[in-house]
Amino acid sequence: MFDSLSDRLESVFKKLRGHGRLDESNIQDGLREVRLALLEADVNFKVVKDFVERVKARALGQDVLGSLTPGQQVIKIVHEELIELLGGESCALEFKGKPPYVIMMAGLQGSGKTTSAAKLALFLRRQKYQPYLVPADVYRPAAIDQLTKLGGELGVPVYPSTVEMNPVDICAAALRDAELKGCSVIILDTAGRLHIDELLMQELVGIKEKCRPHEILFVADAMTGQDAVTVAEKFNEVLDITGVVLTKMDGDARGGAALSIKSITGKPLKFVGMGERLSEMEVFHPDRIASRILGMGDVLTLIEKAQSTIDAKEAEALEKKFKKAEFDLEDFRTQMRRIKKLGSLEGIMKLIPGMGQIRKQMQDVQMPEKELAKVEAMINSMTMKERHDPKVINPSRKQRIAKGSGTTVTEVNQLLKNFEQMQKMMKKMMGGKMPAMPQGGRMPGMPPGMGGMPGGLPGGMPGMPGMPGKASGGRTAAEAAKLKEKRKKAKKQRKKK
Repeated sequence: MFDSLSDRLESVFKKLRGHGRLDESNIQDGLREVRLALLEADVNFKVVKDFVERVKARALGQDVLGSLTPGQQVIKIVHEELIELLGGESCALEFKGKPPYVIMMAGLQGSGKTTSAAKLALFLRRQKYQPYLVPADVYRPAAIDQLTKLGGELGVPVYPSTVEMNPVDICAAALRDAELKGCSVIILDTAGRLHIDELLMQELVGIKEKCRPHEILFVADAMTGQDAVTVAEKFNEVLDITGVVLTKMDGDARGGAALSIKSITGKPLKFVGMGERLSEMEVFHPDRIASRILGMGDVLTLIEKAQSTIDAKEAEALEKKFKKAEFDLEDFRTQMRRIKKLGSLEGIMKLIPGMGQIRKQMQDVQMPEKELAKVEAMINSMTMKERHDPKVINPSRKQRIAKGSGTTVTEVNQLLKNFEQMQKMMKKMMGGKMPAMPQGGRMPGMPPGMGGMPGGLPGGMPGMPGMPGKASGGRTAAEAAKLKEKRKKAKKQRKKK
């Protein structure tokens, strides 16, 4: 979402770092570019004006102008002001008194309320709460069925609403039912409209008065930009919302809603939806988002994602296998599936400091999700005996595996060869001997297509076919290919002469 803004700000800061000393003139020029970048990102113009004025006041202080690294000082100020603009600190859900606690989801139709309600239920269950989903949207076709299905997938109880029932009565009855079931959090999925109207607001006010929710979360679609902020303001006037959930943050919107909503409404952004999967909802951390915008990565979020997908007992068992060099194809498949749960490899790269810039250098290189899927398909086509002991795989078994996975015998051979190399390397590592990295920068044993990392970093990342690893002499693979072609042409010309 913030890619365009990040690119613009990066170019501004590059110019500022290029100046040995900063004065009022080049700071003014830099802030003019920052202003344009924020306006292009669809940030509210009043918010932009206040932001730039605060940065300017601090940047023109003696602490910056007298610093040995003034460019870095300005970046630090912009980072701190961005955090403040985004809300300062993360705001958790506020539950006071005895359960059950009531969360009311409100917003326009199509903003993602129903999916967000299910995502929130999963999030709360991981926090050791017992959520209860209440479908109170009787107007949108299949809204009740959608939430019922999502609740079934999660194993979360859902109130049996029908389209003939009154939404206020549904919520009141669900409250009593949840208490009987011993649920600690009730999530009300209310109705929306294509636009704000009086009937919708009266209904929402009726639900609020009847159920007295502890939290009223306004669900906004990040793709609608400043419209989301305007609608949030109107909902806040009527319902006095306690926070905002911003959906579709993984889209290609410009990010203006996220940067404006706290300043305009005065209410914190509490959660963001980062994808279609029910697990892809994150607590909104202003400091982490500010770091992402400025290309600094977000290691804490990556660690939290990893912790949520890794089982401690499984990790311990796997560690023992590593020490004994008993890591097999079944274990390898398990690790691949864990990587998938973390999200797309492109998304993971953005969270690692410095990797965002490397990804930009790669430009049109495709991430290897398909390559990893092919490797997993080959392992899936093997029997359990074959996964535990690949040596039993003879030519006829290879043909069966290739046919079952939609691949070729050559690709199966390559996987087995690479895996054998990896096992050998692990044995050496566990014996205290670290093998030298093979020429080309690819670790042995990686699945087909695993290349070196741009910038000469050895090892690479799993399954990155065609990634421009460094060739000899510090050239990328693409540069090396061009040079080879140039030499061929020169050789032909010499022969002609």
